Amino acid sequence: MIKAEIPARDQAGPATLILRFADVGVATYGTLRVVADPARTVVWVLDESALAAVDELLAATLPVPVGEESTGQAVRRALTTGSFVEPNPELEFARGLGSLLPDDAWNLLSQCLSEPRATLYVTPTARLARIPFAILAVPAAVSSGGDGPHGQAYRLMEMADVVMALPAGIAAAQRSVSRWADRRDDSAVLILDPRIPGQRPDSPLGSVLGRPSPDMPLARHFADQPPAELRPYTSDPVELFRRSDTDRRWLSEVLQSRPSRLLFVGHAGAAPGDAGYAERAAIHLSCSASGPGYADAVGEHRPFTAADILGDIDRWPMPPRIAMVACESGGDLRFDEATGMVAAMVLAGAETVTATLWPLPTTAGYRQWVPGAGIDAGDPMTEMVIAVDTAHRADDAVRALGRWQRAQMRRWRSGDLRAHPIYWGAMATFSVGRL
Repeated sequence: MIKAEIPARDQAGPATLILRFADVGVATYGTLRVVADPARTVVWVLDESALAAVDELLAATLPVPVGEESTGQAVRRALTTGSFVEPNPELEFARGLGSLLPDDAWNLLSQCLSEPRATLYVTPTARLARIPFAILAVPAAVSSGGDGPHGQAYRLMEMADVVMALPAGIAAAQRSVSRWADRRDDSAVLILDPRIPGQRPDSPLGSVLGRPSPDMPLARHFADQPPAELRPYTSDPVELFRRSDTDRRWLSEVLQSRPSRLLFVGHAGAAPGDAGYAERAAIHLSCSASGPGYADAVGEHRPFTAADILGDIDRWPMPPRIAMVACESGGDLRFDEATGMVAAMVLAGAETVTATLWPLPTTAGYRQWVPGAGIDAGDPMTEMVIAVDTAHRADDAVRALGRWQRAQMRRWRSGDLRAHPIYWGAMATFSVGRL
């Protein structure tokens, strides 16, 4: 039975736990252990029927193309049918995913409830890499008599701050690590909805934030930050958006100045799952096709890939914190060799990388497809960008992001569709150096 109360923090401080899945032959094993307390370990086996049930849940719910679907069709399906339409079916989806953990694992987590929260590191298998672990809910059979606030089951992110862990070999192979404590007062690099050569604003690689204006909430958000602390430098925050000069050459130059963090908002391309090469993952800067790079040109444009970073790490010395608010930018762990965009940035020096697990709808798409949303539905994409940027300026980015996700979840389960899980559920933070 899951406890409903959160005990006061003891002198030892909050626990650190590790949740790991591994394929061993035809079986998938799960382990949950408390760091520095090996006696508190749970081990279990997931059979094929359990994994198949999770596959079905993900295929029916997430905005990831299935079969012949396009990305746009998948996003529309996720917003109009299935578990993400209303809070109750979304809770059942989260409970279904919660079955990945047995009763003993949920009970061990309940024993580690504290304030501040415990930290939980998650390492999934490639098959489980798209699972939004933070939103997992205690299955009904386990939570009997121990529901969380508002009579709903506890979510994993209410029990611990959830961090995605890259394979140990990635962190071990870092040439050098940029420490936030040493760089926190340095400038921030912003790449906000860059213009992609040859792409119209309404094209598939067009604008994700819409036409810039002084009144847009994001412009006001960055207007409150001293211009001298931002790159590119400009006294007009509107000029931070839809720039055509933020290409890979510019990025290399600005990274050499040792900034504190990087925020990218735009388009990303996940590596094709059937290709097996995670380093084909890309973000779309303002790069023309005439420049060098490992990716094939897309019309007048050449994407910037993980392979480009890995091919010349000294040219891309990454800051301590990086956020990529872009479709499937956090897809590294879907591959046995997890050398995608997140891993490339970690290998180039980053400590903390926030990315997304699936495609995100633009605000226009959200307003068009969410039943009852309409023009007064707010701007959930902008809310997400502001939340991520604010969290990455905090002392502890992981805890700050967790607080925002929990606040959004509370809004959602109270019936506020503007706090849609297609946004806050997609966020995943990868971190090294916290253990």
